[in-house]
Amino acid sequence: MAGKSSSRRPEQVAETIRAVLAEALLRGEVRDPRVGLVTVSAVDVTRDLSHATIIVVPHGDDAARDEALEGLVSAAGYLRRLVAKTLTTRIVPELHFQLDRGFEHAKRIDELLAGLRDDEEAP
Repeated sequence: MAGKSSSRRPEQVAETIRAVLAEALLRGEVRDPRVGLVTVSAVDVTRDLSHATIIVVPHGDDAARDEALEGLVSAAGYLRRLVAKTLTTRIVPELHFQLDRGFEHAKRIDELLAGLRDDEEAP
């Protein structure tokens, strides 16, 4: 049974990290002015709990998104300390931030489908 609980551990750690980061971002605890409104869409933790990839959606134009990502990367050490206060594990994962491209892909698909509908309606 010990094997089963350890396989769920990365998922539990990921959920804890997501909750801690979402709360910190909501409260404005990251003082970097580049980090504005950011949504944490997913967290993926490696099996050995040494690394966590945080998928984020910064709101704003492309330049603001890039700046927000830079701000999050800069604040990774501070955010990791916040996570360490909550986690009960011996290892605190290193935090890596990535932009969520899912919304961009969905928007592009919608545009392509709208173009196909327009082509079908044209005589």
